Amino acid sequence: MDIIKTLYDYFPTSVYTGSSLVFISEDWRVELKEYKNASFSANLKTIPIVRVKVFKKALNGEFLPGHYEDFQIAAVGELAAQIERYIQFSIGQNLRENV
Repeated sequence: MDIIKTLYDYFPTSVYTGSSLVFISEDWRVELKEYKNASFSANLKTIPIVRVKVFKKALNGEFLPGHYEDFQIAAVGELAAQIERYIQFSIGQNLRENV
């Protein structure tokens, strides 16, 4: 299952680029991207890793990379809730209203 496509349903204000989800506002850019564990044991089911990257707009108008966090939570609803909390605390704004 492609977790990014599933998370798209949880974040209707995001844009799906084909490989990631992007939230963008006047001052912030947030990207969600899935990373698969590149282990040789392909038979084992692993929980995908979702990396959340936060970028802040600089005075020159470019988005500068800030910090990121990796999430690895099996339940999609809980994953979405924790990602939403992380973004809100990172940018200091309500995700649903401002980004």
